Amino acid sequence: MKKRILSGMRPTGKLHLGHYLGVLANYVKLQDEYDCYFMVADMHALTTKWNESGSIREYRRDMVLDWLGAGLDPQKSAMFCQSDVPEHAYLFTLLAMITPVSWVERNPTVKEMIRDMGLKDNVNLGLLSYPVLMASDIMVYRAEAVPVGKDQVPHLEFARELVRTFNHTYHVDLFPEPQPILNEFQRLPGLDGGRMSKSLGNDIVVSDAPEVTAKRMMTAYTDPLKVRKDDPGHPEAGCVVYQYHKLLQPDTAPEAKTECEQGCLGCVVHKRSVAAMVSERLVGFQERRAAFAADPQSVDLILAEGREKASVVAAETVRMVREAIGI
Repeated sequence: MKKRILSGMRPTGKLHLGHYLGVLANYVKLQDEYDCYFMVADMHALTTKWNESGSIREYRRDMVLDWLGAGLDPQKSAMFCQSDVPEHAYLFTLLAMITPVSWVERNPTVKEMIRDMGLKDNVNLGLLSYPVLMASDIMVYRAEAVPVGKDQVPHLEFARELVRTFNHTYHVDLFPEPQPILNEFQRLPGLDGGRMSKSLGNDIVVSDAPEVTAKRMMTAYTDPLKVRKDDPGHPEAGCVVYQYHKLLQPDTAPEAKTECEQGCLGCVVHKRSVAAMVSERLVGFQERRAAFAADPQSVDLILAEGREKASVVAAETVRMVREAIGI
């Protein structure tokens, strides 16, 4: 039997190029090797968007369309909304009973979110207990693996610790310790050279039309010392356009690097060229996405079917948990 994996994404905005090349491309590969459960983490979205919840429903539909456009197959993978499977919240409540407060207070995931969002003292209980709900998401499917980047491996350790605690406390071997499946894709920088993020406004949205992508690419950070086309450039010194070029067309990148360094390639021309590369890479994605978007009921049907499959596993897990605890 295939090993089971669980992964999810928060529907807090439109997916960008980093999601597509780094996360979704990996999902597509995994669905042929594993029993995949892909979750629209709308409850997690409320930890930071509790006062902007009106957009979550729209974003979760957009997210599923992006998943389908990327090549996720509902015949191979269960796609569902977290809030549609109440066992997530039920198991979260039971796990909260065995989770020391000190664990969540020092958890790196929580600390990063508080820092990045500038929340400081304005931290709600849902955000503080985010790692427990994340562990519940994984454990309710008794997932054996979770796809993560190298920087996310420490975050997974929280779930592994809760697995060990539950199994030890109730003298069972119910939950496997989820192993990381490392995604080796190089992180794509934002247009300003920082971390690509929809909240920072430095992203390229994969569902945007080519002309929008081209306009966005014109704002990308390049070598500030290369003012004119014939100025010698330094593409390896943080030029975002060159970094995109290396990822999208590694065979032609060395030639572009040489031309830039020799003052034969201007930044505007290079931006237009790389924008075309991005749009070309997204042709198949956007065609598949448009086909599903043309049938509004298709997403609802796919999510309903995914919910049914997920609910069967989740309900069985909760039954075994209740029996183990004795309630």
